[in-house]
Parts: sequence; structure tokens; C-alpha cells
Amino acid sequence: MTAADKLIIALDLPAVADAEKIIDSLGNDGVFYKIGYQLLSIGGIDLAARLGTAGKKIFLDFKFHDIGATVERGVKSACRLGGDFLTVHAEPDVLKGAVAGRGDNPRLKILAVTVLTSLDQTALTRTGITTPLADLVLKRAEFAAEAGADGVVASAREAAAIKARFGDALEIVTPGVRPAGANADDQKRIVTPADAIHAGADFLVVGRPIINAPDPAAAARMIAAEIDGAG
Repeated sequence: MTAADKLIIALDLPAVADAEKIIDSLGNDGVFYKIGYQLLSIGGIDLAARLGTAGKKIFLDFKFHDIGATVERGVKSACRLGGDFLTVHAEPDVLKGAVAGRGDNPRLKILAVTVLTSLDQTALTRTGITTPLADLVLKRAEFAAEAGADGVVASAREAAAIKARFGDALEIVTPGVRPAGANADDQKRIVTPADAIHAGADFLVVGRPIINAPDPAAAARMIAAEIDGAG
């Protein structure tokens, strides 16, 4: 696996046409793409299918969260897209349904969202969750492992603890990654690409530092080089 394979480029853009411009500008420097809520209802599904046909890897960041039976049916449908990763929330019934819906699909991996990188302990406390954030992440990673999920989405700040407990049983996908000097935007628990890899992250999700760069391909190559140097 190359450094470019570990870099998931988040197509968090207002229109499919904007995403296609970024994809074209990236060329071979773009290998793995994330499609989430912003594009989902305005052509993101078709874009995912086209990317798959073009030989790209696809991260379906749909964050399914419903009763297990509904999630199972949703994941069965998502399997038809030919994606590589699909996110669901890290609750036991949700995860059970997702794994059942994926079945024996040889490609699609189920990722459990632990705690969003836009949240910190203060934000969790406001919702009534008083469990220490790091403990909550590990508990939700445990749910993922018990259900047979393939990995988790977690901040690099918790990656080392997840890797120490679960080893290679769970792949770690880390958002909230920003090159040194980049704006944190709405993220709370951010790290640099090198720090994320050193902490145990297997894949990094990077959006704005690439898609908002004057030269997206150059920005992607710079981050891939940092990943490669940290490996």
C-alpha cells in the first residue's frame, strides 16, 4: 500500500461539478475519495459509482444510525455501490445490523464512528455524557470489535490506545488531520499527518487543506510525502 492509498480525500463540496473539478485536477494523485452528506443527496451516489468504475477507492461516509434491521437493509443497498469503506455509528445494535448487511461482500469494510473529531470533553458533557472522552472512544471501539466490524473512525489522539488494545484487528481511519500551519476550522482534536501515522492511524482523511489549495495535486503530494516519511 502506497502513501497515496492511505490518504482519503474528502469531497466535502456543494456540488458534484465542484467535486469533479477537484478529481480532475488531482489526476493520479487522488486514489481514495470520501463522499459524505454534502454530496449524498445531490448526485453523490452516482459520483461514487463513476469513481469506482474509474478504479478509485471510495469511502462512503454515510454514518448510518438507526435500528439494526434498518441499518442492515441500508448496508445491503450500499454494497451495490462498490465502495471500500462505509461508516456507521458505534452502537451495538447498529453495528450488528451493519455487519449482517455487509455479509460476505469481499470489498466493503464497516467502520464504526467513535467520537467525532469536532467534539471535546466539554461538548460531550453538555449532552449528558460524563465518561472521559478517551474511555468512551475505547468502549465504542470495543463494540466495533465485538460486532465484527473492520475498523473505527477516531482521532489520532486516541489512535495509540486503540492500536495498543486491538492491534491489527481494527483499522483506524483518522479525520481532523491538518498539515502544520493549516487552519483548524471546526475541528477540536486535530493532528498533523506525521503525528497521526506515528500514533497508529492506518488511513487519514483530509479535506479542506487539499480541496481549497491553489494546487490540490501539489497539496496531496505534500501530505502523501509526509505520510511516507512517517511510515
